[in-house]
Amino acid sequence: MTDLYVKLFDAGCVKFGKFKLKSGLMSPVYVDFRVLTSLPSLLADVGQALADKAKEIGCDRIAGIPYAGLPLGVAAAIAGNIPLIYPRKEAKEYGTGKLIEGTYEEGERVLVIDDIITDGASKFEAIEPLEAAGMIITDVLVILDREQGGKRQLARRGYSLHSLGTLMQVIEALVEAEKIEPQMRTKVAKFIKEHQFA
Repeated sequence: MTDLYVKLFDAGCVKFGKFKLKSGLMSPVYVDFRVLTSLPSLLADVGQALADKAKEIGCDRIAGIPYAGLPLGVAAAIAGNIPLIYPRKEAKEYGTGKLIEGTYEEGERVLVIDDIITDGASKFEAIEPLEAAGMIITDVLVILDREQGGKRQLARRGYSLHSLGTLMQVIEALVEAEKIEPQMRTKVAKFIKEHQFA
């Protein structure tokens, strides 16, 4: 995975500096996988890695979480030939008025895919309509676990988190590849430790 982490860094998906997060916290690292939609070759690499992991976990379908997780879900579906569905952020006010796009059967095991996990809140919002439609959700797969408590939050509600890597694994790979200075490892580790979601 080290090679993939370096490619993601080189593509600008992982940045270092001072960044205000959605939570309002100031972070020394910012991760943005939305840029992958403009980089088809790298998106295909990520899709393959997600598809391989999905097959290890086992599922009947995958569900990409809009918006960031949707292109990742499509890439994984194509790479692994795994059927894709996705929960809408809002029901259509015309046509069928669906909350879930794609075909599915009640009782199918669905793997939820997204880009990053911090506290897990957006994952629960996506899981709710899928479970309400009779699908079985036991696992969530992300590219990156920021290691700030999302895994614990999911576990409390009976879900298992899987990731292609953790933030510290990415940092270690980038230090090893001499892409960042070793002191950044200390700075990020301190940030993670001090900003945990209960």
